[in-house]
Amino acid sequence: MTFTGFPTAALDFYDDLEVDNTKSFWEAHKAVYKESVEGPMKALTSALEQEFGTAKVFRPYRDVRFAKDKTPYKTAQGAFVGSAAATGWYVEVSARGVRTGAGFYEASSERMAAFREAVADEKKGARLASIVKGLEAEGFEIGGETLKTAPRGYDKEHPRIELLRHKQLFAGRQLGFEPVIHTAELLDVVREDWRKVRPLVDWLAAL
Repeated sequence: MTFTGFPTAALDFYDDLEVDNTKSFWEAHKAVYKESVEGPMKALTSALEQEFGTAKVFRPYRDVRFAKDKTPYKTAQGAFVGSAAATGWYVEVSARGVRTGAGFYEASSERMAAFREAVADEKKGARLASIVKGLEAEGFEIGGETLKTAPRGYDKEHPRIELLRHKQLFAGRQLGFEPVIHTAELLDVVREDWRKVRPLVDWLAAL
C-alpha cells in the first residue's frame, strides 16, 4: 500500500470514538479504522523503515486490567521505532490530527542514574542542552514526566537542573489539522521531523 496521507475519515473516526468508546461502535466502524487509520499508518511507517527501522504499530485495544478507566479502545493510533530501550521515534494520529516526536518514555533505575550522570557531565550535559535548545527553536515542545524537585544527590542550583528533573524526555511537534496530513507529502514531513530529532535519540541511545 502506498502512503497517500490520513483521510479526514481517520480524524472523524477518533472524534466519534471519544464520544462512544464502546464495542458496538467499534464493530460498526472497524472497516473505517482498517482503511483510514491502520492501513495508512502501516504504509507510512513502511516507507520510513529503510532509514529508521521497523516500527511497532500499536494495537488499538487498551489494557484495562488494572485501570480505573475501563473504556476498551485507545483514542489515538501510534507507531514507534525503537533505537534503544524505551527510546526512539514516534508518530500518532488522533482527533487532534497528527503528532511527531522522539525521546524515551521510561527507564530502569540503572539507566535513569546513567541519564542523570550524563546530564551532569559538563561535556555530555552541555551537548544535550544544546540539542534541546535547537529543537525548541525548530518548534518542538520538550516534555515528559519530571520530579518536583532536584533528584537525590544533585544540587537544585545545578545549571541543568530542569533536564536533571526529567524521568522521561520527549521532543514533540503537533502538526494538528494542517492540510499536509491528508496528502502523500506528510511522509516527507515526518521524515524531516524524525531527522531533526535524531541527535536527541542518538544521545539517549548512547547511555
